[in-house]
Amino acid sequence: MLPLRHIPPLFIATALTVGGLWPVFDGPGAIRDFGLPEHVAVSSPAQSVMILSSGRGTALGLALFAFYFQRKYAAFDTVMASLLYVGLVDGYVCWREGVPGKALFRFTSGVLIAGWGVLGLTSSYAS
Repeated sequence: MLPLRHIPPLFIATALTVGGLWPVFDGPGAIRDFGLPEHVAVSSPAQSVMILSSGRGTALGLALFAFYFQRKYAAFDTVMASLLYVGLVDGYVCWREGVPGKALFRFTSGVLIAGWGVLGLTSSYAS
Protein backbone atom coordinates (compact mmCIF):
# COMPACT_ATOMS: atom_id res chain seq x y z
CA MET A 1 0.00 0.00 0.00
CA LEU A 2 1.19 3.50 -0.85
CA PRO A 3 2.04 5.49 2.30
CA LEU A 4 0.12 8.79 2.37
CA ARG A 5 3.38 10.72 2.79
CA HIS A 6 4.43 9.50 -0.67
CA ILE A 7 1.51 11.14 -2.46
CA PRO A 8 2.92 14.71 -2.51
CA PRO A 9 6.36 13.71 -3.86
CA LEU A 10 4.80 11.44 -6.48
CA PHE A 11 2.59 14.35 -7.52
CA ILE A 12 5.74 16.47 -7.96
CA ALA A 13 7.43 13.71 -10.00
CA THR A 14 4.35 13.45 -12.21
CA ALA A 15 4.10 17.22 -12.66
CA LEU A 16 7.75 17.43 -13.68
CA THR A 17 7.56 14.47 -16.04
CA VAL A 18 4.29 15.28 -17.79
CA GLY A 19 4.54 19.06 -17.53
CA GLY A 20 7.84 19.01 -19.34
CA LEU A 21 6.18 17.55 -22.41
CA TRP A 22 3.69 20.39 -22.89
CA PRO A 23 6.08 22.99 -24.39
CA VAL A 24 6.99 20.57 -27.18
CA PHE A 25 3.39 20.74 -28.38
CA ASP A 26 2.39 24.26 -27.30
CA GLY A 27 5.33 26.49 -26.48
CA PRO A 28 3.34 29.73 -26.19
CA GLY A 29 0.68 28.10 -24.00
CA ALA A 30 3.28 26.58 -21.71
CA ILE A 31 5.02 29.92 -21.33
CA ARG A 32 1.73 31.65 -20.55
CA ASP A 33 0.81 28.97 -18.01
CA PHE A 34 4.23 29.32 -16.42
CA GLY A 35 3.20 32.90 -15.79
CA LEU A 36 5.41 34.86 -18.12
CA PRO A 37 4.04 37.85 -20.08
CA GLU A 38 2.64 37.64 -23.60
CA HIS A 39 5.70 39.26 -25.20
CA VAL A 40 7.75 36.32 -23.94
CA ALA A 41 5.14 33.71 -24.93
CA VAL A 42 5.08 34.83 -28.57
CA SER A 43 8.87 34.94 -28.86
CA SER A 44 10.17 32.05 -30.96
CA PRO A 45 13.57 32.00 -29.20
CA ALA A 46 11.83 31.93 -25.81
CA GLN A 47 9.72 28.98 -26.97
CA SER A 48 12.87 27.07 -27.94
CA VAL A 49 14.46 27.77 -24.57
CA MET A 50 11.24 26.69 -22.81
CA ILE A 51 11.32 23.36 -24.65
CA LEU A 52 14.97 22.82 -23.71
CA SER A 53 14.35 23.71 -20.08
CA SER A 54 11.26 21.56 -19.84
CA GLY A 55 13.13 18.59 -21.25
CA ARG A 56 15.47 18.85 -18.30
CA GLY A 57 12.49 19.04 -15.97
CA THR A 58 11.07 15.87 -17.51
CA ALA A 59 14.43 14.16 -16.98
CA LEU A 60 14.33 15.14 -13.29
CA GLY A 61 10.80 13.75 -13.02
CA LEU A 62 11.88 10.48 -14.60
CA ALA A 63 14.84 10.29 -12.21
CA LEU A 64 12.45 10.79 -9.29
CA PHE A 65 10.26 7.93 -10.53
CA ALA A 66 13.31 5.70 -11.03
CA PHE A 67 14.50 6.35 -7.47
CA TYR A 68 11.01 5.82 -6.11
CA PHE A 69 10.43 2.47 -7.82
CA GLN A 70 13.94 1.34 -6.83
CA ARG A 71 12.96 2.27 -3.26
CA LYS A 72 15.90 4.70 -3.07
CA TYR A 73 13.87 7.16 -1.05
CA ALA A 74 16.89 9.05 0.30
CA ALA A 75 18.02 9.72 -3.29
CA PHE A 76 14.47 10.80 -4.11
CA ASP A 77 14.56 13.29 -1.23
CA THR A 78 17.96 14.57 -2.37
CA VAL A 79 16.59 15.41 -5.82
CA MET A 80 13.57 17.06 -4.19
CA ALA A 81 15.92 19.16 -2.04
CA SER A 82 17.85 20.27 -5.11
CA LEU A 83 14.66 21.71 -6.59
CA LEU A 84 15.11 24.70 -4.27
CA TYR A 85 17.45 26.11 -6.89
CA VAL A 86 14.77 25.69 -9.58
CA GLY A 87 12.24 27.52 -7.41
CA LEU A 88 14.67 30.35 -6.77
CA VAL A 89 15.48 30.77 -10.46
CA ASP A 90 11.82 30.50 -11.50
CA GLY A 91 10.84 33.08 -8.89
CA TYR A 92 13.62 35.43 -9.92
CA VAL A 93 12.74 35.28 -13.62
CA CYS A 94 9.03 35.80 -12.98
CA TRP A 95 9.82 38.74 -10.67
CA ARG A 96 12.13 40.26 -13.26
CA GLU A 97 9.44 39.87 -15.93
CA GLY A 98 6.92 41.78 -13.84
CA VAL A 99 4.70 38.96 -12.58
CA PRO A 100 5.27 39.11 -8.81
CA GLY A 101 2.31 36.84 -7.99
CA LYS A 102 3.76 34.02 -10.08
CA ALA A 103 7.20 34.80 -8.69
CA LEU A 104 5.95 34.30 -5.15
CA PHE A 105 4.15 31.09 -6.14
CA ARG A 106 7.23 29.66 -7.89
CA PHE A 107 9.55 30.63 -5.03
CA THR A 108 7.21 29.29 -2.34
CA SER A 109 6.65 26.06 -4.24
CA GLY A 110 10.41 25.57 -4.56
CA VAL A 111 10.90 26.13 -0.83
CA LEU A 112 8.13 23.68 0.09
CA ILE A 113 9.30 20.99 -2.32
CA ALA A 114 12.91 21.37 -1.22
CA GLY A 115 11.87 21.41 2.43
CA TRP A 116 10.15 18.06 1.94
CA GLY A 117 13.40 16.67 0.57
CA VAL A 118 15.67 18.29 3.16
CA LEU A 119 13.51 16.91 5.95
CA GLY A 120 13.65 13.47 4.31
CA LEU A 121 9.90 13.03 4.46
CA THR A 122 9.81 10.48 1.64
CA SER A 123 12.55 8.36 3.18
CA SER A 124 11.38 8.74 6.79
CA TYR A 125 10.20 5.48 8.23
CA ALA A 126 10.80 3.73 4.90
CA SER A 127 9.57 0.18 4.90
